[in-house]
Amino acid sequence: MTRNNVVKLLGLNVGIAVTNTIIFSPGLLGVQLGGGSALATAFGSAALFVSITVFFYGNYQFLVGKEQVVQTNELNTTEDYLEALRAHKGKKTFEQIVILLIEQIERLQKKKEKILSILGQIFNPNEMSYQKFAGVIMDVEDIFYLNLKSIINKLNAFDEDDYNLIRKKHAAQRFSQQFVADKFKVYNEYITFMKDSVEDNEEILLKLDKLLLEIAGLNSMENGQIEQMPGMIEIDNLIKQTKLYK
Repeated sequence: MTRNNVVKLLGLNVGIAVTNTIIFSPGLLGVQLGGGSALATAFGSAALFVSITVFFYGNYQFLVGKEQVVQTNELNTTEDYLEALRAHKGKKTFEQIVILLIEQIERLQKKKEKILSILGQIFNPNEMSYQKFAGVIMDVEDIFYLNLKSIINKLNAFDEDDYNLIRKKHAAQRFSQQFVADKFKVYNEYITFMKDSVEDNEEILLKLDKLLLEIAGLNSMENGQIEQMPGMIEIDNLIKQTKLYK
């Protein structure tokens, strides 16, 4: 079980205990299962039934139930991507990377909003210049989320329990060195991929920063000049390169 689920399980059981204490404590609500009014007895019985049901169902889901994994073909909105990443925050191996990825999504959205806001002050949304910039921003966003889908696929595939098991068995020297080396080689490929992908996202955000800086200094621009902007050239190269590998 992931650390995140352990915390949730602890919170669930503490919450049930506190709720029951409040309901049945004589010094608080003091609800009784017998000896009181019919309404109080009915309420107490219902509260006890709900408490027992939540306890068994909740603990079953955390201890026995399968972890919900969001498939990348189900990701459509920004919130979908955020939820898919939050589901992996309990994986200690990639916890800090997942936190950074969530921050990257938030930063991407802020940069996009800033760029479109400034463009709206310089150009009319119906102008070709505005549409050119807006189209490029959308293409960059698509690349960012395409990269994010690959990351989430890797997170879905990574078996942290197995990874930790191998690390513990290695310490006990229960496997051959060659076997352990082969296992770690596979898992190190996961780790390397994650680090490289996070850096790729940072490169995308950097290119948007450069473009934002250039756009902020504009008053107006002819459509033919847009393609000559250094920031646009970098982003255009990124888009072309990505299309070659799709």
